[in-house]
Amino acid sequence: MDKTIKEVRLTEVRTLDNENMTIEGYAVVFGSPATHYGYTEIVDRNAFNGCDMQDVCMKYNHEDNFLILARTRNKSLQLIVDDKGLKIRANLIGTTQNKDIYKMIQAGLLDKMSFAFTVDKEEYDYETDTRKILSIDKLYDVSVVDVPFYESTEVFARNKEDYLKEREQQEIELEKEKIKLILSL
Repeated sequence: MDKTIKEVRLTEVRTLDNENMTIEGYAVVFGSPATHYGYTEIVDRNAFNGCDMQDVCMKYNHEDNFLILARTRNKSLQLIVDDKGLKIRANLIGTTQNKDIYKMIQAGLLDKMSFAFTVDKEEYDYETDTRKILSIDKLYDVSVVDVPFYESTEVFARNKEDYLKEREQQEIELEKEKIKLILSL
């Protein structure tokens, strides 16, 4: 197997908070199949064991001619492998480009991510045309993208727990308003 073939996969992103321009989500979701180009691909939950993730950039559409959004080297990008997948958290600096990307994520225009990598070990089931990525050699970038390879990924404008709490509080406030309207009739 040739480890020099750089591959790209797509996922989802959302913004976290306005003031700090923080985004969080999953660039990879383990065990989640994606079918494209006549085959299905699945990333194994152990695929990042031993993976080189020392200097990973966050980009837009994997474009090398687009400025970097965040990076592990300066700690503006964090990569966390958990039970679900490869979680990202990025603090974007206040450049015009980053503000535009952030606003597009907030608006839901950009809601997916991708990852660029080289494979160390894989299995292929020719009967089902399924490729299982068992080990990733190097992670080059995670990217906010227009069109994803994997639909199961996600990114938030705030961390998921805060988002759910905020949504629950909004529902409570809406119920209170409904009760006030009913009582005023």
